[in-house]
Amino acid sequence: MKYLLKTSSLIVLSLVCWVTQLLAQSAVFPKEITVAQDGSGNYQTIQEAVNSVRDLGGKSVKIFIKKGIYKEKLVIPTWKTNISLIGEDKENTIITNNDFSGKVYPQGKDAFGKDKFTTYTSYSVLVQGNDLSMENLTIANTAGAVGQAVALHVEGDRFVAKNCKLLGFQDTLYAATEKSRQFYQDCYIEGTTDFIFGEATVVFQNCTINSLSNSYVTAAATRVNQKFGFVLFNCTLKAAEKVTKVYLGRPWRPYAKTVFITCELGSHIVPEGWNPWKGDAMFPDKEKTAYYAEFGSKGSGATVKARVAWSHQLNAKEVRNYTLKNILGAADNWNPLSEI
Repeated sequence: MKYLLKTSSLIVLSLVCWVTQLLAQSAVFPKEITVAQDGSGNYQTIQEAVNSVRDLGGKSVKIFIKKGIYKEKLVIPTWKTNISLIGEDKENTIITNNDFSGKVYPQGKDAFGKDKFTTYTSYSVLVQGNDLSMENLTIANTAGAVGQAVALHVEGDRFVAKNCKLLGFQDTLYAATEKSRQFYQDCYIEGTTDFIFGEATVVFQNCTINSLSNSYVTAAATRVNQKFGFVLFNCTLKAAEKVTKVYLGRPWRPYAKTVFITCELGSHIVPEGWNPWKGDAMFPDKEKTAYYAEFGSKGSGATVKARVAWSHQLNAKEVRNYTLKNILGAADNWNPLSEI
C-alpha cells in the first residue's frame, strides 16, 4: 500500500510539474505582447517587449505598441526574429532618439573603442534580426541638422515597413547590408542629405519622400554582384518650401543602383537628375559603373531629356524585369506582400 501511495504521489507530482512547465512556457513566450507607457500593457518599453521574445523562436510574435513617445535606442538583435511591431497610430506612436555622428559617447567609449558616436551607431532603431515588420509607427532622430544621424538602421533580411514615418535630417534611413532585402509600402521618409542610403536591395512602393534641403535623396552602395539596389515604384518626391535643387541620387559606392519607376517628381528635382559624387579619392569616376535609371517619371521634375548622359531611361521591355519577385524573391521566393 505504501508503495502504491508513493507511486501515485510521484505520478501526481510529475503531472503537476508538467502542467506548470506548460503554463510557464505559455506565460513567458506569448504570441502577442502589448507595450503601454501607462502600465496597462505587458511592458512599458518596447525594448523590454523585444527582450521577452523567445530567442530564435520559430513562431511569429506581434508586439502592439500603444500611443506615446518612446524615447529609446531600440535594438532588435540577430537572435530576435519573426517579430511584428504594430503601433496604435503612426502619428502618435513615436520611437525617438537624438544621437549623431560626433556626439560624445556618454559612458567614455563604446564597444568598438570609440569615444564618439558614428553614423553606424547613431540610430534610433537598429534591426539586425530577420523577418521583422513594422506598421503604424514613427521612427525619428531628432538630433537636427548636425550631420549624420540615423533614424532607422536595418541589417536583417526580409524586412517590411508599412504605413510608417521615418524622420530625420542627414542619413535618415540606413538600408545597410548587401544580404538584406527590404520592402517599404505607403511610408513617409524625410531628410536632407543622402537620407536613403546603404547596400541593401530595397523596394519602395507608394511612398512619399520629402527633401528638407537642397541636396541628395539617395546614396546607394550596391555591391557589384547585386542585380538590384534601390527601386522606387509610384512614389511621390516633394520638398519643403524654398528647396529648389535636389538630386535623385549620388553613388556612395561605385556600383550603386537606383531606379525610379512611374514616380511623381516635384520641381525641386534638378534637370540633370543624378550626381557623380566627384572628389572621392578612394572611388573616383563612379559614374562609369553606377546604374541610375527611370521609367515613366512624371511631374515638373521629370525633365528626362536633360538627364546626365550616363543615366538611363528604361524601355517597356526593360521595365518588365522590375517585379517584386525578380527584385526581392531570391532563392526562397520571398513575397513581402504576403506578410502585410
